[in-house]
Amino acid sequence: MTFDLYVDGKWTTSTSDERIDVVNPATEERIGDVPAGSAEDVDLAVAAAKGALEPWSRIEPSARAELVSRLADELERRQDEITDIVVAEVGTPRRVARWAQVGLGIVDLREAATAAEDFAWEEPLRNSLIVREPVGVIGCITPWNYPLHQITAKIGAALVTGCTVVVKASEVAPFTARALAEAVDAVGIPPGVFNLVHGYGPIVGEAIAVHPDIDMVSFTGSNSVGKRILELAARTVKRVSVELGGKSAAVLLDDLSDEEFAKAVPHTVRACYMNGGQSCNAQTRMVVPRSRLAQAEKLAAAAVAAYAPGDPTDGGTKLGPMVTAAQRERVLGYIRTGVKEGAKLVVGSVDAPARTGFFVEPTVFSEVDPDATIAQEEIFGPVLSIIAYDTVEQAVQIANGTIFGIAGAVWSSDDARAKSVARRLRATQIEVNGGKFNGAAPFGGFKQSGHGREGGAFGLEEFTEIKSLQL
Repeated sequence: MTFDLYVDGKWTTSTSDERIDVVNPATEERIGDVPAGSAEDVDLAVAAAKGALEPWSRIEPSARAELVSRLADELERRQDEITDIVVAEVGTPRRVARWAQVGLGIVDLREAATAAEDFAWEEPLRNSLIVREPVGVIGCITPWNYPLHQITAKIGAALVTGCTVVVKASEVAPFTARALAEAVDAVGIPPGVFNLVHGYGPIVGEAIAVHPDIDMVSFTGSNSVGKRILELAARTVKRVSVELGGKSAAVLLDDLSDEEFAKAVPHTVRACYMNGGQSCNAQTRMVVPRSRLAQAEKLAAAAVAAYAPGDPTDGGTKLGPMVTAAQRERVLGYIRTGVKEGAKLVVGSVDAPARTGFFVEPTVFSEVDPDATIAQEEIFGPVLSIIAYDTVEQAVQIANGTIFGIAGAVWSSDDARAKSVARRLRATQIEVNGGKFNGAAPFGGFKQSGHGREGGAFGLEEFTEIKSLQL
């Protein structure tokens, strides 16, 4: 008998007999399976979470934060093991998976625990006491591209604030979530506080979205599914936080020296190709002065040479496969569309490499029309579009000229000028001259990239309700 679901502090079997195969995208070999969970499985998990809510919410925030910190410690202890799982089920190169996949998940938990120390759980306002309390039972629906981080970014904040959770991990990459549940069990988080149900989105995900005892849904994934979640959740008027697609732009301003330009272009290539381009915040558009278009093409082509598709278990590999055969065909379809619509193919191919695995050649387009399909739609693969501008005003318009707004970058010789342009971009996280990632800073979307924020104290706020005690 296989125990795959973690419900009410116990490993149990699904009420469904159907199984979902999990495939290694680099070898195309089956590496295991998980249950195609049912609505009944969701009912059991929600009942456990609801039963655990009151006792968990009454624990002091500092004690909850301590348990979340212990969970981070346990993941750190198992970092190499979990990295191997991510490499096998997602295809992320190991050198990236260890720090960006597993390492970032650990950061999520530590930042949530740290934020609890100074969080305004209660504060006076004239004759009122303003109290922040947990929203309740949270349904966390997460994607495959960062199978640990996308869960920990939600549960770290949710657990610290006193919420309980029901997690639906992606059926494409479920084993990382199972390792997380093992860590939850190991550190002694009380039964029912964390529950894991595997299965398909139209069954398990939708059961979570419509469930009357789920108080909030926190979803990360595609725009089409996000819109469906919003529709379903409206039936019970529950709160919904959605983090959706992106089409982030790196704007290289016209005052950059040749040396600075030669730094910005390969940095953008790396920010585009990270995790095979399968990141919502991938910088997939590079917006450059028209007079430097040829220079940008040359530098980008040189940078791409380091991203030959390869075995993700090899420490030297920077670009792994797409996660599934369907994702590979989706990306190749966009590359063919780019060629058809007249963009200049600087590097790459409309065909997959002749090798085992769901690989795509790293691709760079130039002379891309800002309104072209490849400049407007999220591709989710290693495809960079170089777009020329004539004025800074036009560069800002191009950067803001999609339905998305999740991330971006601005490069300039003048930090003040770079920050001034960054303030004009309608996105949540903007790198300024290669600024480093900050795990305590808010992450989320403008426009159709979603609403709600994750990270540090901003993540805690998402999972609290505000009450006023009139004194």
